[in-house]
Amino acid sequence: MAADDRLEDDELARRLREAHRRVRMLPAADKERIARRYLSICDLAKHDPKRAALRLDVFLAALDEPPDTPRSAENAPGD
Repeated sequence: MAADDRLEDDELARRLREAHRRVRMLPAADKERIARRYLSICDLAKHDPKRAALRLDVFLAALDEPPDTPRSAENAPGD
């Protein structure tokens, strides 16, 4: 393994650890679905680190977005 490849793998590992911390902090209702997605990225990282890094980018961006509540404008306060 070339030294450059090792540096890329270290960066991917660091980002996967950060994603794990963020998933662990989620409410239970969201955690199971998102944790499965995270585990699939971890599995992919074993076989195709470059593709896993791309999927991790999308995954982290989705974690940054506020939850989607498509009908929130229709609900009265307290509903």
